[in-house]
Amino acid sequence: MKSLKISTRGRYALRTMIDIAVNSDGERNITIKEISHRQNISVKYLEQIVNALSKAKLLRSVRGAQGGYRLSRRPEEYTIGEILRLAEGGLAPVECLENEVNTCPRRSACPTLAFWEGLDRAVRDYVDGVTLADLAQKEREMRGGGEYYI
Repeated sequence: MKSLKISTRGRYALRTMIDIAVNSDGERNITIKEISHRQNISVKYLEQIVNALSKAKLLRSVRGAQGGYRLSRRPEEYTIGEILRLAEGGLAPVECLENEVNTCPRRSACPTLAFWEGLDRAVRDYVDGVTLADLAQKEREMRGGGEYYI
C-alpha cells in the first residue's frame, strides 16, 4: 500500500513550480540548469519532472536560445493538490479511494471506510485550498522580497 508521505518526486515538482513562479514573473523562460542550481536538484532528475509537468500542460516549454520553461497559467490558477496529484499519481490514503468509484468488495461492510473518506476529504480540501501563488509569495517573503503593508 502507498504511504501518505509525499515522495521526493512530489516535493521536487512543487519546488520546481514555485521556482518558476517566483523567478519568471510570467515574462522570462527559466532553464533547467537555473532551477537545478537554485533548488539543488540534479539536472537529470529535474528533466523527468519538468517533462511530466509539461506533458500535463502545467508548464510551457520554449525552445531556442531564450528557451526554457514558464507556467502555462497564472500562479493563482494552480492548486498544490493538482501539482502533487500529478507528481504522485494520487493522494488517496487507501487504495480503495484512488479511483472515483470505490469498487472494493468490502466497502459496504467496512467499519473504517468513513474514517478513510474523511481523511481523504481533509487532505483534498487542504491541498486544493492552497495555490502556487500562496507558496510563491511565501518564498518571496522568506527571501526578504515580500511586500509588507501597514
